[in-house]
Parts: sequence; C-alpha cells; structure tokens
Amino acid sequence: MSRIGLKPVALPAGVNVKIGEGNEVTVQGPKGTLVRTFKPEMIIMHEGTQLTVSRPSDDRQHKALHGLTRTLLNNMVVGVTEGFSKTLIIEGVGYRAAKQGKNLVMNLGYSHQVTVTETDDIKIEVPNANTIIVSGTDKQKVGQFACEIREKRPPEPYKGKGIHYDGEHIIRKEGKAGKGAKK
Repeated sequence: MSRIGLKPVALPAGVNVKIGEGNEVTVQGPKGTLVRTFKPEMIIMHEGTQLTVSRPSDDRQHKALHGLTRTLLNNMVVGVTEGFSKTLIIEGVGYRAAKQGKNLVMNLGYSHQVTVTETDDIKIEVPNANTIIVSGTDKQKVGQFACEIREKRPPEPYKGKGIHYDGEHIIRKEGKAGKGAKK
C-alpha cells in the first residue's frame, strides 16, 4: 500500500477545491489559483476539509499514480496558501545581480550582462547583490525557473564560482599539483 497515497490532504481555511470533468482539479487560495488534470483512473474525493485519493486496482501503474496524485494535490494546496521559493547564491569576484523593473540583470563574468524576465506566476527578489529568491505558487515552475537561472553560470568545481542553490554542496576538486610533485 502507498503510505503517502493513503494520507488525506488537509484543506486550510480559505482554500476552495473544485473537482471537474476528467479529474480536473481547481484549487483556489489567498495566493492564487492552480488547475491540474489528473489521470481519470484515480479517484479524488472532497470530503469536508479533506481531499482523499484512492486507486481502482493494485496494478503497478495505479500504485505508482496513487502517491504521486496525492503529493501533487498537496503541493497545489501548499502553493496557494504559503507558496514555494528557492534561494540562489552567486559567488565570484565581480559576480552580482540586480533587479530592474521586471528584469533580473546579472553580471556573471561574461562580456555582456545576462537578463532574465520574471513571468506572471514567478516573482524574483534580490535582497542583496549575491542572493536571488525565486517564488511562486507552482512548485514545478519555481524549480524550473530557478534551474534556468542557475544554468546561466553553474558552479565550477575548483573555486566554487557561479550560481548555486542555498545549501547545495558543491564537490570541490584539488588544483594542479605543485612543482616537483611527480610520482
């Protein structure tokens, strides 16, 4: 049995859920609205202040979809109430970021500035020149957008220069061995 799939999703006050045709679930909350269509085989029920997910059979695919569907529903509820965010850290001499209107402008050691524009559902904050906070209601979109920013200058393994996630461990390599270190 799926331990995650069996847990009900608690709905906090101020969150409205509507289950439509073909398992199209709409979740409305204080931070916005999210809509997602789930596999029609999954049975999604709205009972009072809880959402429950059950599966029609013990097929391998239904077992896999059971926990996934429940987790995606929970992420939708958390997204419209609290939201999701990713923090990126910029390291390197002369590397910095600034916000100009809806654009994130970064100096990353290239001959030109790198510009990324925030979308309607993704917001960018720059509390200081070396920190970028990407936030939004959809967990997948926040992670994807943060990944696209990180790709502009991934961290290199020798000095750690580049853009990395807050708390990410970068495996460091040793530089060249000094003179006379032949074996």
